[in-house]
Amino acid sequence: MRIFFDARYIRVDFHDGISRYSAGLGAALAKRTPVVFLINDERQRASLPEGANCLLIHAPTSIKEPFTSLLLNRYRPDALFSPMQTIGTFGRRFKLILTLHDTIYYRHRTPPRNLSWPIRLGWRLFHLSYVPQRLTLNSGDVVATVSETSKREFERVRLTKRPIVVIPNAAPERADDVGKPTVSEAGPRNLIYMGSFMPYKNVETLIRGMSGLPEHTLHLLSRITPERRAEYEAIIPSGANVVFHNGVSDDEYTNLLLNNAALVTASKDEGYGLPVAEALSLGVPAVVSNLPIFREVGGEGALYFSVDNPEDFAEQIRRLDNIAERERLVTRGIAHIKSFSWARSASILHSTIETLLGKPADGE
Repeated sequence: MRIFFDARYIRVDFHDGISRYSAGLGAALAKRTPVVFLINDERQRASLPEGANCLLIHAPTSIKEPFTSLLLNRYRPDALFSPMQTIGTFGRRFKLILTLHDTIYYRHRTPPRNLSWPIRLGWRLFHLSYVPQRLTLNSGDVVATVSETSKREFERVRLTKRPIVVIPNAAPERADDVGKPTVSEAGPRNLIYMGSFMPYKNVETLIRGMSGLPEHTLHLLSRITPERRAEYEAIIPSGANVVFHNGVSDDEYTNLLLNNAALVTASKDEGYGLPVAEALSLGVPAVVSNLPIFREVGGEGALYFSVDNPEDFAEQIRRLDNIAERERLVTRGIAHIKSFSWARSASILHSTIETLLGKPADGE
């Protein structure tokens, strides 16, 4: 069997959520069965297994994208998995699994700022109604998503007639020499936020909450525009410690988490919450907004606060000063996050492909 995996969403500068999902799931699937990876940039090979079988085609933002299936028909794939839902399906002659991670952009319609203005305009128009999404998802054979929370939302709004399968996100596999977190007796003093600065991420609540945490430092890791940084700097409470890193490498991110830290987020909406999983897998406590998806990912290994309440955020952070409370969280967090792994997700994807094909999906 010829199984294709759309790896064109892997970034060559730094990973975002879709990029990490593509790289992690693709590598795990390749351990189970031969895979042909679709790429549009030779540099994407660096995030794929060594010696991966790759097919170089156009970018997913190309004008050719609506006709991608016609192109791929030449290579006779039996099944293709895409970590997004927008691959062109016109004329396809193979089984197709499309992915929609969440419905955030129906509630928060601002598109990613790295997209060109025509694509941003199309993005907004696409999300004005569920109809375009329904047509898109129904053009595949199966719809994948990353969490039970997202699946329930898809079902609630009747987003697709196709079967929905949960292929969860997961934290990256760590090398044995990564090390363990160091924590002072007084409790973690570095508060780590990894994520974008889009409005629904609600970083303002974290910043305002620092007024009650004068001994702590809030680290904002991601790249940020000068305009957005100025907006945040204007609301930093007097005496609060906030550091803008404007982008970090994966190693720098890990080292920050391991240095007397807690992972924090006040997001109002998420499809999964990968930074939470990454922190818990390292034995780092997480303090997060009280969302169903964070309850799914964090379980009893995180502390939860009311989403728009800076004082509640600060109060939950101070609970980490209690050694027994902190150790309980870490122990439960490590145990809970083991239920999410790329190996398990790849197994679900592999089984889904086998079901679609009606036979074992054992490669060529």
